[in-house]
Amino acid sequence: MTTSRPDLPSSRQLLRATLVALTVASVILVAIVLPAEYGIDPLGTGRATGLYRPPADATVPAAISASAAPAIPALSGAVLERSTPFRTDEMTVTLESGEGVEVKAAMQQGERLVFSWTTSGGGVDVDMHGEVAGAADEAYTSYVKGEGRTSGHGTLDAPVTGHHGWFWQNLNDTPVTVTVKVSGFYEQLFRP
Repeated sequence: MTTSRPDLPSSRQLLRATLVALTVASVILVAIVLPAEYGIDPLGTGRATGLYRPPADATVPAAISASAAPAIPALSGAVLERSTPFRTDEMTVTLESGEGVEVKAAMQQGERLVFSWTTSGGGVDVDMHGEVAGAADEAYTSYVKGEGRTSGHGTLDAPVTGHHGWFWQNLNDTPVTVTVKVSGFYEQLFRP
């Protein structure tokens, strides 16, 4: 019994298939790969199809860069420079039953700080307020008040030059510890 083998391609057919494959590969290289990967676009097909990517060290023509990257509009007040250096402070106070304490930041008008305070041992009554430096004890403005609070977080923009901060009072039967953390533009964090 003899097995028949399929006809193998002739040398001429192999040569023709190889030439077709080389031609197709060359067209793909010049029309797609070179514009997309190397920024070389001799036929203009890369720009026409959106595949063109300029080389990193080449300067991009103004028409291309303007359409590719939209302009960011100028915003008045986007940057707030301050003469007071940025700083961070943390203070912990323990309040006995019935005791109250103030913690303040000395700030110029327009300065800003970020704050976070928490308690352990129970909640406290709080009055976040501010006053002009040297004002009488009763001449202050309250920003936030609360009863039995265990935390407070936010930002403060000083509306006036003066002292801005918190009064915490422990109305529990046991001691409560308050820890406040502040970061921003202020002169000092202190207990009056």
